[in-house]
Amino acid sequence: MMKPSQRLYIAADLGHNHSVALDAGQAHYLAHVLRLPVGAAILLFNGRDGEWLAHLSQIGKKGAEALCAEQTRTQTPVCDLDLLFAPVKGDRTDTIVEKATELGVARIRPVLTERTIVRKLNLDRLRSRAAEASEQCGTLFVPELFDAISLMSLLDPKAEQRVILFADEAGDAMPVGEALADKPARVALLTGPEGGFTPAEREKLRASPLVRAVNLGPRILRADTATFAGLTLIQSAWGDWV
Repeated sequence: MMKPSQRLYIAADLGHNHSVALDAGQAHYLAHVLRLPVGAAILLFNGRDGEWLAHLSQIGKKGAEALCAEQTRTQTPVCDLDLLFAPVKGDRTDTIVEKATELGVARIRPVLTERTIVRKLNLDRLRSRAAEASEQCGTLFVPELFDAISLMSLLDPKAEQRVILFADEAGDAMPVGEALADKPARVALLTGPEGGFTPAEREKLRASPLVRAVNLGPRILRADTATFAGLTLIQSAWGDWV
């Protein structure tokens, strides 16, 4: 059997003998970069139906189609873990989305704080980065990516209820493992912008019954590094790395 040459995320349903149309970008990559012929094996996943071995039934300038042959992996549950992060400058927001996908988050939402500099995001590009990361790291899902929300809206008592671990660089914040000792069902990590949260924001965060202030170790971390460190600690103490 020909070894699969590529793994692709698609939106369509997957199942035995299902014929699936690939989008123009995927078709171009398979035809002109990988130069795959009709009959070549690829892997497909959609976040719902597991992973499927498929074979290219059509490939050309106008597009490509693949026929599902057999399921190679069944769908696995996703940790109910959100990332709430303040966007940062340059391409580091893209990297945050990419690495959060690799680290197994279910949902990603940008949060606008008083010191957030980047306030306009290309969500389509970020969704593409998440899909590419999932294709490469072998997960069976792609995190949902939502529009940005203000920090105060996030703390609204009517907001979705979950434990929010607030990465606090100062004060008497507790270790992540201690904050998750009671094994809450739903968890989110909140990280701030360059320059951190303002004193007023920190006060409001600490006053919220939804929020638990945590420290991420003895060093002061950049905003993007804090995201990676926090997610790693959460997955080790509470998530699917336990």
